[in-house]
Amino acid sequence: MKEAKNSPIKNFIIPAIAIFLIISGIFALFSQELEKIDEISISQLAQEINKGEVKQIDISGNELKITRQNDSKATTTKEIESSLSQSLINYGVIKESFEKIKIAVEKPNETMAWIGPMLFIILPLLLFGLFFWSMIRQAKSGAMQAFDFSKAKARLFGADPNSKEKITFNDIAGLKEAKEELKEIVDFLQNPKKFLAMGARIPRGVLLLGPSGVGKTLLARAVAGEANVPFFSISGSEFVEMFVGVGASRVRDLFATAKKAGTSIIFIDELDAVGRARGTGMGGGHEEREQTLNQILVEMDGFERDDTRIVVAATNRGDVLDTALLRPGRFDRKVVLDLPDISDREEILKIHSKGKPLAEDINLKEVAERTPGFSGADLANVFNEAAILAARRNKQKIFQDELLESIEKVLLGPERRSFLISEKEKRVTAFHEAGHALVSSILPGSEPVRKISIIARGSAAGYTLKMPGSERRFKSKSEFLNDMATLLGGYCAEKLTFGEITTGASNDLEKVSMLARKLVKEYGMSSLGPVSLGRQDDLSFLGRNNYESKNYSEAVATKVDEEIMKFIKDAQEKAIKVLVKNKPLLAKISEVLMEKETIEREEFEKLIKDGNGKKVSKKIKTKVRNI
Repeated sequence: MKEAKNSPIKNFIIPAIAIFLIISGIFALFSQELEKIDEISISQLAQEINKGEVKQIDISGNELKITRQNDSKATTTKEIESSLSQSLINYGVIKESFEKIKIAVEKPNETMAWIGPMLFIILPLLLFGLFFWSMIRQAKSGAMQAFDFSKAKARLFGADPNSKEKITFNDIAGLKEAKEELKEIVDFLQNPKKFLAMGARIPRGVLLLGPSGVGKTLLARAVAGEANVPFFSISGSEFVEMFVGVGASRVRDLFATAKKAGTSIIFIDELDAVGRARGTGMGGGHEEREQTLNQILVEMDGFERDDTRIVVAATNRGDVLDTALLRPGRFDRKVVLDLPDISDREEILKIHSKGKPLAEDINLKEVAERTPGFSGADLANVFNEAAILAARRNKQKIFQDELLESIEKVLLGPERRSFLISEKEKRVTAFHEAGHALVSSILPGSEPVRKISIIARGSAAGYTLKMPGSERRFKSKSEFLNDMATLLGGYCAEKLTFGEITTGASNDLEKVSMLARKLVKEYGMSSLGPVSLGRQDDLSFLGRNNYESKNYSEAVATKVDEEIMKFIKDAQEKAIKVLVKNKPLLAKISEVLMEKETIEREEFEKLIKDGNGKKVSKKIKTKVRNI
């Protein structure tokens, strides 16, 4: 166990407060009699004596302590080097009145005569000495602290093979390809001689690439758990401190500690914090980071042929890493981790459901279908929110309703039923969301509508949830146009019904513009042909990443703007034609929304069927340009 470090609070502040309280107590002790004593002038004392109000006067040097007939106290000072009687007679005191008063002479307190001045001398010296003493103690411990400061802050896992914290591949759902790739690393760690006998070189580093929350750190710990070797974990940001040279020193200490442990794994999380491309920063901070990166490169080059240490690193910004890190001999293996597909999501949900009381109506497959694009961390959050929601409702088990509601909470934010809007705004929101849902359901190839609601969530006054029927990695031009038409469905429904639009469509317009811009400049789907326009420059040294610079002329820029506007107008035409052809249905969906506030998929599908049970015609003729 580490010894508690002497903090400034213990070394200086607490003793200073204690001394202050002691001195305050001394002063309070000697001055407590003065708390209820009036201070009067000698002339006022003369008047009180003539009135017969004074019972006794105690003389202590030049100080007079007066006791009145009503036992109240007062104090005053007589003239220096003059008798009391003479002073009072000078102020008009009648001799007979003065003779009736009891006079007592007190011996002066010689201790109090010198203790006050001494305190004013001793107290500053005492405080200065205390401060000097604490500084010496800090200096003595500073050498040890400075020595500890250069130590790596790595956390050790897997030292105990029977530890409950041990993680294996069986504890991780999905990531099948990544686990297969890393099983070879486990084999290297368990049987290095087999590979060395064949003249093979053990991989020095493995780089895990993927978005946040997909399980990069968990997978690295599972490799250590499978191989039963120590696992040293540290974040890239923990190397660099405010002092120059600390980062490189911690790198040396980390690799030296791992070497002493023998076969082991060094895991560096968020490698981009220290491994960014060199020469992309300004000021002294990036110099320290580059020095730390250089030390990592040196340490990885220093591995011997039979060295069984492996460096595993994780990042979601592989595009900004220095090329020297990625060359063979350093991070030889690159393992890409993708977001889980529907089957993987179901397996992940099963793992997170362990230890939670689930009701009989739980359908994890439906939850997996409703969560495309969710990472493992997102799915864990969904289950946690569902558990919190069930507890808040005083339920004994988690039901399917809580799980489905928690998906919306993770996606859009908490429900805001206290968000009050006028009847007119509620009607506008109902037509807006009905427009989105109707265009999406009519256009071929669009994603099915799962739920429509005009209950505010997060920053949205209403929402339409669409869930893809299958996982799609590629999209065609027609699918993009349908998506754009769906986004403009709310905008067009407002304009068609009320003759004007509201600010509720601002986010839709932003998304439509972004999609149109990508169709023209990135995907080559416009009449400009198969060309990529605009270069992404990394300007991280200016605080901006992926800044787009123009690599085309002003004439081409004009054509780009025209193509973007054409795509948006085509999508708008398509949405308007769908809504005009199905205007009664738009009004019907809006009425139901106004009444119930929420429409689920089954009810929505009934609404878009005509009286004969047939689905509304999808034969919408739209003018789409031939490109």
